[in-house]
Amino acid sequence: MVRLRAALLCRALTVLYEIQNVFRRLVACPKLECLAMGAKTLTCLSCGQLNRVPEEKLTAGAKCGTCGEALLPKVPMDIDPAILQKAAKNDDLPLVVDFWAPWCGPCRMMAPEFSKASEKLKGQARLVKLNTQDHQSTGARYQIRGIPTMVAFERGRESKRQSGALREGQIVGWVKSPA
Repeated sequence: MVRLRAALLCRALTVLYEIQNVFRRLVACPKLECLAMGAKTLTCLSCGQLNRVPEEKLTAGAKCGTCGEALLPKVPMDIDPAILQKAAKNDDLPLVVDFWAPWCGPCRMMAPEFSKASEKLKGQARLVKLNTQDHQSTGARYQIRGIPTMVAFERGRESKRQSGALREGQIVGWVKSPA
């Protein structure tokens, strides 16, 4: 009986702690529009700052509140491992990463197709690139065995991956297909 009461008390304290954290985030929010239904969290690909963007403003040129860079750039940006890790963990939009290298012929052939796909998927997914030659440990961390390899992240987890060069339509279809 005593153990049951202790377990219930522990659970109640945990719930109260979670409520307190939610309240702190709500009070700290500088704009009420971040509380709106449908707001998305996006990591700035330049400075790494988290930004809340109302869904209806995603394709209207949303910019980072800290550095002013576009949150949905027109072309896929080369990012570093720290930004990749933060964006994969926190972004509400699917994040599609093209692991590539400058010496790879298929990677260079796929680059313009990846850019076209990025334009078509604006507001539905963010497409970024990571140079595995410059960041070899990151390629190993994500178990990249061949390039080009695309990896999609949703809600902090890898949802799917595809190796080999693809055309624009194939990339769009792959991103839109269920995991």
